[in-house]
Amino acid sequence: MAFADMDVDTIWMDGEFLDWDDAQVHVLSHGLHYGTGIFEGVRCYDTERGPAIFRWEEHLDRFYASGKPYGLEIEHSREELTEATVELIRRQDLESCYIRPLAFYGYDSLGVSPGGCPTRTVIACWPWGTYLGDEALEEGVDVMVSSWRKHASSQIPTNAKATGPYINSLLAGEEARSNGYVEAILLNKEGNVAEGPGENIFVVNDGEIYTPGLAESILDGITRKTVIELARERGYAVHDEATISRGELYTADELFFTGTAAEVTPIRTVDDNAIGEGTRGPVTEELQSVFFDLVERRVDDHDEWFRYVEE
Repeated sequence: MAFADMDVDTIWMDGEFLDWDDAQVHVLSHGLHYGTGIFEGVRCYDTERGPAIFRWEEHLDRFYASGKPYGLEIEHSREELTEATVELIRRQDLESCYIRPLAFYGYDSLGVSPGGCPTRTVIACWPWGTYLGDEALEEGVDVMVSSWRKHASSQIPTNAKATGPYINSLLAGEEARSNGYVEAILLNKEGNVAEGPGENIFVVNDGEIYTPGLAESILDGITRKTVIELARERGYAVHDEATISRGELYTADELFFTGTAAEVTPIRTVDDNAIGEGTRGPVTEELQSVFFDLVERRVDDHDEWFRYVEE
């Protein structure tokens, strides 16, 4: 859905609420030319207690941490960003939405060094449904292993959610879509499984769950952490420091993606090879059900993970 089709009209920028069309930056902003920005993707869910932001504090932790390798200091406190986000949701009467905090080096000079460039901070939110398609959650998605490799942590910090490195994700994702697939899987420089362009990946074999460890050049996903904890609470053995070869994708009983946007999405084929029965597997279905029961507050578990808009 294009922004023009959405009923949203306000953006918070550098401490002010602005009309959507007035939230602009100079074309010579450092972040535009060199990708020197950091961001988060957060979901707010419609619950019986009203809109609730999921794992907001953890997203803020990662937001501030992501700026450190780039010397990018956010000039607004956690409390200010929280209140701005809550007020933004209220002003636009959003029951559920996707939230995008963004900080980047702005306009001053155009040397590669950002010295002298101010840090700009923005928060926007808008309605956003299922990231990989409405039917993906039940039917699963068809993916391909990309010819592009995930950049290594020795090249760019993979534990920072920065704007510039997402060109790697764009290349992989567009390659997949141009070849008729919904999404891609990236291998790391060693040829092991890393992640999707915007998702972490999980493998299920013989009732046990495996996901690449942080040393495999992945982002430390917050939905990934959530699913690991929920699975362990239900008695599953979860191997969260796994090294997974490409071949193990094809022989897996089940595969699924996790992410703020993708939530918990089954993978039904990889490179035209059916995974398991070629449908959503039972472990994936259970964890998916547990996840949505939690975020939509049909259960009272982990209330500490939610920031209610009306408290």
